[in-house]
Amino acid sequence: MVAFLLSNCSSNSLTIVKPNGHYGAPQSIVTAPPSAHLVAAAQSKPKDRHNMPVYTFGERNRVVRTTAYTCSEDDHIQYGSASAIGTPLKFTNRVRSAAADWSFYPMGTVFKIKGESQLYVVDDYGSALTGTGTIDIYKPSRDWMNAWGRRNVEIVVMQWGSLERSAEVLSKRVHHPHCRQMYANIQRLRGGKSTTAMR
Repeated sequence: MVAFLLSNCSSNSLTIVKPNGHYGAPQSIVTAPPSAHLVAAAQSKPKDRHNMPVYTFGERNRVVRTTAYTCSEDDHIQYGSASAIGTPLKFTNRVRSAAADWSFYPMGTVFKIKGESQLYVVDDYGSALTGTGTIDIYKPSRDWMNAWGRRNVEIVVMQWGSLERSAEVLSKRVHHPHCRQMYANIQRLRGGKSTTAMR
């Protein structure tokens, strides 16, 4: 079946839709459980406010709390289908958008979720994510968002984003408290004062 690129929130959204105009059944979203050895190793790590482990930048395999969002939510509707870097939010069979605290996962970080074939790229952020290792996964509709809900998954970081580029973008937005907090944390990390983001 041929897939078409159609929009759900605006004409710039990269959402793959089946030819009949439906996204498919969101209840089919199944993720593999995190590996037992990663869960065990996480017990001794410092924790964020959600009691999830905080990792150093050298650790690519992680157990992460994830949530989901869509561009039609009240707190995102003003931005439409644009990410924090101004590019269209992505939801294709190959690449999907994600939001995070950029001092935990710098802008441009690419990761995979265990059991899924798609790559995720951190191109967005959100005020509720600041100070946590939570990653918010972009979904094309509220049904898909609700089907994902909140779940702990295993990820592997394929490529780290840039703290420098993240700081450059955030430096122009420090009038927003969450941007100011991420920017200050990145400055601390760039100064070599720590290898983990501030909780």
